[in-house]
Amino acid sequence: MDDRYSQAARWIFALCFIAMGVLGLVYGDFAMQWQPVPTGVAARTALAYVCAVLEIILGVSLLVPRYAAAASRALVVYVLLWWLLLKVPGIVSAPSVEASWLGLGEIAVILAGAWTLSLLFGRADGPDTISLRRAALLFGLALIPIGLSHIFYPTETAALVPSWLPSHRGVAYATGAAQLAAGLGVLFWVLPSLAATLEAVALSIFTIFVWVPGLFGHPARLQWTAVVMSSMITAGAWAAAAGVAFRHRAQRAHANT
Repeated sequence: MDDRYSQAARWIFALCFIAMGVLGLVYGDFAMQWQPVPTGVAARTALAYVCAVLEIILGVSLLVPRYAAAASRALVVYVLLWWLLLKVPGIVSAPSVEASWLGLGEIAVILAGAWTLSLLFGRADGPDTISLRRAALLFGLALIPIGLSHIFYPTETAALVPSWLPSHRGVAYATGAAQLAAGLGVLFWVLPSLAATLEAVALSIFTIFVWVPGLFGHPARLQWTAVVMSSMITAGAWAAAAGVAFRHRAQRAHANT
């Protein structure tokens, strides 16, 4: 896997999982609203420590070329369980609440990115382009509820916009529309590489200008967790974009033969 974007995504994924594991060990808990493990779960604190150690192991293994392929596949399983056990139940219990779909979409971006990484690492003769397309479809679908959340919750979204930007509510609507456009572009394969890359750039900007400033001063647990999770979602987007670009190149090369 020699694509610089997928390599960068691998490193960010690794560092984010290590950071999330460290936070889990420090607080003896899961990643707050991003990992909404019910308080009534048996041995919840012990499980949080086990997951934190596992996250660190996965992150470190991703950084070691010898173990990176196996770690990327294990990462898919871990994030898939996270998605199914912690996010899907919210949709089942409150399907009309857009915030539930937002949470599902955020973790789906991470899942799509992890899946793409596992495919890019997977075979010596190159990744399976059909599976890459399926991972891209998941990525495109994940962006729809994320974009809709800006439109359904413009006040809350506007509150996150940096103070130096004008028309916070307008920015909320514009960024929501842009994410919807990116999702539809990937889903219907209309300028897919451009759409996926611009989405990854937008999420990078969001992480840097919305969450990173909260680390200055006296950051609380929420700020640290938000930066880690936003960075992980961004890494998922970059990995997915690398997969979309690879498949798009392969598609064009096949058309030209």
